[in-house]
Amino acid sequence: MIIDKQTIDKVANLARIAVPDEDAPALIGDMNKILTFMEKLNELDTTGVEPLIYMNIDENVWRDDVVKQEISTEEGLKNAAKHNEAFFEVPKIIEK
Repeated sequence: MIIDKQTIDKVANLARIAVPDEDAPALIGDMNKILTFMEKLNELDTTGVEPLIYMNIDENVWRDDVVKQEISTEEGLKNAAKHNEAFFEVPKIIEK
């Protein structure tokens, strides 16, 4: 496939970008190089090659969550400015 000015205009329209006429020759050359490289990649035999999802084969090691009480409610509230038996008390900042 050869890229020409019409193809550049069509791609620019589809991408919703403005391409000045003076930039078109450089883009034609760059896009032709990209397509030539892609054609070379299509020549490779990739039978038996699994698709790459991640860059390495390591897997996450998941652990089960263990619920435990680190500190008591009293210890958690002892430095609070205002609190009741189980909760912090804060001033109301949202009014109706």
